[in-house]
Parts: sequence; structure tokens; C-alpha cells
Amino acid sequence: MLTIDHLHKQFGSVEALNDVSFNVPDGQITGLIGQNGSGKSTTFHSILNFLKYDGEIRWNGQPISEADFDSIGYLPEERSLMPKLTIEQQIVYLARLKNQPAKVIRPQIDDWLKKFAVKGKKSDKIKDLSKGNQQKVQLIVTLIHRPKLIILDEPFSGLDPVNADLLKQAILEARDLGAAIIFSSHDMGNVEAVCDRLVMLRTGEMVLNGTISEVRDQFGKSEIYVTTDWTSDQLRQLPHVTMVQNIRGKRFLLRVDDPSAGPEVFEKLTAGRYIEEFSQQPPTLDEIFRMKVGMTNE
Repeated sequence: MLTIDHLHKQFGSVEALNDVSFNVPDGQITGLIGQNGSGKSTTFHSILNFLKYDGEIRWNGQPISEADFDSIGYLPEERSLMPKLTIEQQIVYLARLKNQPAKVIRPQIDDWLKKFAVKGKKSDKIKDLSKGNQQKVQLIVTLIHRPKLIILDEPFSGLDPVNADLLKQAILEARDLGAAIIFSSHDMGNVEAVCDRLVMLRTGEMVLNGTISEVRDQFGKSEIYVTTDWTSDQLRQLPHVTMVQNIRGKRFLLRVDDPSAGPEVFEKLTAGRYIEEFSQQPPTLDEIFRMKVGMTNE
């Protein structure tokens, strides 16, 4: 388990991180979210010892040692492949930096290229690949040595939905093998799809920390999805309804000012008759992100 305690980092007059503490358990995926400049990359760089910081970062109860870095897979936001190398040369070279022998890595390359649907042969040069395929090669480099701690900085950036799904499956597979995984993403759909836990930073401070359900439940079940013949104007007249959004056709999203008003809204809307859909839920992660980012620091 990765443990971060009271992490603080200042660049001149800029406080990049202020008293950030959270855990990344083995066999779980933690999403680290926040707006640009919130401290996500600074957190990753602190874990990797790229910069000096105040606080404590421990791996399985001990400070991260040089030997531990061989068990870490890191995908930086800025890609760092060598364009003149072939796919095979690139993968072998970076795997050897993790003390993985070439004779162990080479036989695995074809299977990894197939797993990520890389369009190209292992003899092709990196510079001749599309940006998406270059990114997939870097993902292979990050994962091929079966790391126990995986850090992914915006791994879905630039990937279409099909390739994003390939990455999700690879992340879930690594989780099932027991890896502790932490990644950042601006796509809350990806975060909600794969994460067990969530940490949100805002201007260097941690404002949310917990399981996905715990985080969503903090905001109460203030949203109601309905499919009905009622018009938007009629729905706005329902008790405690503060917002009505027509999603598509006869499907609407209602926001209520009191989650306990759900039964009353249901009774008024149905009047004892069948209704195709009535689902009361907490806000989505995307909506929570917008709410928290829009708040001033407390």
C-alpha cells in the first residue's frame, strides 16, 4: 500500500500542495482528480522522488527505496519515447532500466502489441507510428514488467473510445493481479468506470477522499431521472424541484433541494399510475467536479 501523509510542496510563493494525506491500497484503483494546476502531477513527482517535499511517502510502511522503483510503472503526461528506435528496441531498453532482462521481455512483446491492438510491427520505428499507437507503446512499457505500484498521468488523453476501453481492461487486469494503481484524468466517466477510490485536489488542497459511492453519497440523492409525458413546465411545478433538464425525448433530469422529497415527488408525478422510469441518485462525478472546482477555498 502507498501511504501519503501530510504532503506539502511549495515553489517560491506558490503552494502546490498543502497537507495532502491519502492511501492507495493494493488491488485497488485510486483516481486523482482536479483542475489544471491543482497539484496532481506534483503529487506524482513527489511519489517518484523527482523533487523534494515536506511530509512522508511510504510504500508498505517504509520510505520508497531505489530498489522499489523497479516495481513502479509510471506513465507521464508528456510522452518520452525515442523516435529513432524500433518498437522492440524501445520496449526492451526501458524494461532493462527496470532490471528486466531482454530475454524475458522480448518473447512477451508480440502478445502485448496484440493486447493493445498496436498497428505496426515490432520492427517499425516509433517515429512512423501514429500518436495513438505511440501512446499504446508507452503504456506497454509502463506495464510489461508487472509493476506493483502503477502511476498513470492522464493515460486516456488522445485515445478514442475503443482504445480507451483497451486501456481500462489493462488497468483492471493489473488491479486484479494486486497492483496499487493511481491515475489522473479529466474524464469523470473513465474515473467512475474503473476507480475504487477517489481523491480530489483543488489548488493544492484535498477536498474529497473516499470510495466512489462515499464521495457521491456526501452530496445526497438530489437528482431524479424520470421518463414521463409531463412537460418541462409541469415538472417545474413539482414540490422541491429546482431544476428541470430535458435529456432526450420524454426523459428528464430533475434536481431537488431536499433528497428526502423523493417520495413526495414520486407520488405527485405518478398519482398511483405506472411510470416508465423514476430513479433517484446522487450527482454524477462530473457534476461533483464542477461543483467543487467552482467553490472558493474554505
